[in-house]
Amino acid sequence: MSKAKIRFFGSLHEEEVNVDVVNATIELKGKSYDLGQLSLTSPVSGTIYGTLLNYKGALKALENEVNEPPYNQPPNAPILYIKPVNTINGYNVPIPLPSDVAELEVGAALGIVIGRTATRVSEEQALDYVAGYTVVNDVTVPHSSFFRPAISQKARDGFCPVGPWVIERDAIENPDALELRVYINGELRQENTTANLIRPVKKLIAEVTEFMTLTAGDTLLVGVPEGAPLVKSGDHVCIKIEGVGALENRVVHEHELVAGGAK
Repeated sequence: MSKAKIRFFGSLHEEEVNVDVVNATIELKGKSYDLGQLSLTSPVSGTIYGTLLNYKGALKALENEVNEPPYNQPPNAPILYIKPVNTINGYNVPIPLPSDVAELEVGAALGIVIGRTATRVSEEQALDYVAGYTVVNDVTVPHSSFFRPAISQKARDGFCPVGPWVIERDAIENPDALELRVYINGELRQENTTANLIRPVKKLIAEVTEFMTLTAGDTLLVGVPEGAPLVKSGDHVCIKIEGVGALENRVVHEHELVAGGAK
């Protein structure tokens, strides 16, 4: 069992619990619960920052595009964007499929949850500022251009499921060696590892905090691997990150959610 933090729907407060990551159970006040028995919301409360092109394969997939205008070279610093509050979603909560979109990309990402104010942090001290880790689905409308902010593709309502919990930092021996798998309707559709990060966790925190402050509760995503699976309405998505947990959601047409037809 590992210590973790969860948050129930309708509550502004976190609950500290013991979790069994392998069996997806939570021990709360002396009782054990399966995840399906609990109504959980996102366990994070701060700003969520995404990172583009931080997997070696994702950068390689662009081939020579990064050497063409307007950039003319591969990125030499983290490329960040924000998943605003309207995107934040919880465990087992439907992901809305917009009426003008046929499919969505599943963006499996390790979330680094910040534990205290971090400004100009060194690599050596970077993990001292981490409260824990969580699983994030950085949902995106498929698009090919990286030359302008993808707001309409990344910032739609419900496009950032997070959870089911924040596992304590010390439960993860090495965040740069975690297996990541994506299952769609029970079928393995993507497999990668954080060992393939261009900027490992410590380096990413150090480079980001060199020019901006991260505060307690903020979440920094390490990036999304290449080959993001596509999903459509009715598909069940499960993202598993070794030692951290499994995040599950179903894709539902947004008009069904408005009509109360979710779940």
